[in-house]
Amino acid sequence: MEQSCMGGCVVLNLILHFINKCFSHFPPSLPENKILVAQHPLLIVANQTATLVCNYTYNGTGKEFRASLHKGTDSSVQVCFISWNTTKIISNSNKEFNCQGNHDKDKVIFNIWNMNANQTDIYFCKIEVLYPPPYVYNEKSNGTVIHVKEAPTQIQEPQSAVPLWSLATVTGILALYSMLITAVFINYWQKSKKSMYHQSDYMNMTPRHPPYQKNKGYPSYAPTRDYTAYRSWQP
Repeated sequence: MEQSCMGGCVVLNLILHFINKCFSHFPPSLPENKILVAQHPLLIVANQTATLVCNYTYNGTGKEFRASLHKGTDSSVQVCFISWNTTKIISNSNKEFNCQGNHDKDKVIFNIWNMNANQTDIYFCKIEVLYPPPYVYNEKSNGTVIHVKEAPTQIQEPQSAVPLWSLATVTGILALYSMLITAVFINYWQKSKKSMYHQSDYMNMTPRHPPYQKNKGYPSYAPTRDYTAYRSWQP
């Protein structure tokens, strides 16, 4: 009798162990009116735009919900929130952030844009059941670290205050004016050179009287001519 019991007990223990091992792979059932939130642990932002997804599980009978995104290890800064019920959806954002929330079945999606490197931090999702009572919200999740990369600085060439076409027009006018002044100066210089050349070739043909004929009828204004220079060619 004891031997048969021992054999049956061993078989029964094996069956119970097999059943426990099989059911241990299934997650424990979620208690009623409890919310669980799951977030991706890391989100790298390279284009200043982040999309953070908050997956949640709720098995209660709530009809009005509120989901909010908080920044910092102590969740001290509320980035933005969204609330919804069966008829309407309301969304609002902190003035220091560009954020918008969207509800989609069993998840809330927060879109944040125009982010900067100073906004790199850990972000937490909070889901609340507002109506009907009792008020329920999720326990704090592990959060998502959003790492915002510094945007590369672009060196911009300084723009000229004067338009290019205006600068070209002024340059052309100055060049034409310079050419005109140069032409007038060259023309004046050539005329002055010719005038000086003619003056150097001019011979004074005013009659001059010899010294010894000074009082023989010559006018007093006529200068005295010296004929000694001509004696070398007289016969």
